[in-house]
Amino acid sequence: MEKRKLGSQGLEVSALGFGCMGLNFGYASSISKEESVRIIRAAVDKGITFFDTAEVYGAYTNEEIVGEALAPLRNEVVIATKFGFNIVDGKMAGVNSRPEQIRKAVEGSLNRLGVEAIDLLYQHRVDPNVPIEDVAGTVKELVAEGKVKYFGLSEAGLETIRRANAVFPVSALQSEYSLWYRKPEAEIIPILEELNIGLVPYSPLGKGFLTGAFNENTKIADNDFRVNSPRFKEESRAANLAFVDLLKSFATQKNATPAQIALAWLLAQKPFIAPIPGTTKLQRLEENVVAATVTLTQNDVENITEAANKLEVAGGRYTEAIEKMTGI
Repeated sequence: MEKRKLGSQGLEVSALGFGCMGLNFGYASSISKEESVRIIRAAVDKGITFFDTAEVYGAYTNEEIVGEALAPLRNEVVIATKFGFNIVDGKMAGVNSRPEQIRKAVEGSLNRLGVEAIDLLYQHRVDPNVPIEDVAGTVKELVAEGKVKYFGLSEAGLETIRRANAVFPVSALQSEYSLWYRKPEAEIIPILEELNIGLVPYSPLGKGFLTGAFNENTKIADNDFRVNSPRFKEESRAANLAFVDLLKSFATQKNATPAQIALAWLLAQKPFIAPIPGTTKLQRLEENVVAATVTLTQNDVENITEAANKLEVAGGRYTEAIEKMTGI
């Protein structure tokens, strides 16, 4: 698989990464630790070298799975994790990016991942009570101490990115970006290009919706976080199938699947974009990997974009309370 550079500090990853959250957190289709280890190692076999986790996934247990799976392959992969939440009784309990909390989180992540240094450390969500300069300064110290290699932000806004980067170079921003959530195009992608910062889109397949696996009659389990997403309400799903139909029409032309077209479209946007689709199924992993080989011409990309511009997404991506925790 082709490699992509994120930032100007030397971070290089596979064009497609692997989002590990859903292996045992957030979705109803969680799989066992043994199955998780197998699919992560299968991803490496297929050329994926970029793996994304966070201390809050599980909480904590996702990092342990990733650490165990990648221990024999440590020199072949890039592991990203995140800090930024208080965790009480295994659940997120508000943001917290105080310097002492960052250091505590890093020590925990190093231990659970079983690594000497975290390759890419993200602030999971911006903490309005802690100046971003203090956050960047703490990560800068951790890099100097050899505990972290590269610094990232997640769901950060324009000024936060600029201020953080002025203290210590930001290598990557992780934010939601897909054919049905394109808000980063307005301000975020231009500043990333200006400052030479990579973009790591999470939910590049719209939390599974753009694969064509959902319709208005699909039952969503009570323990699946999508059950509370306005975008996944029955009436919203019915309206949003227009995006799937769009992808299907282009997929037919390219002998591909809707998911592959969705990922190929993202990869074609900028050379510094590395999406991290996640899955618990080997067949979906194989499908995603093939997306990196699907060639879209400039005309293809323009036609997909133009068609998507005519569609309106039904429903917000998160509840209002969760959306307030993002900076874009």
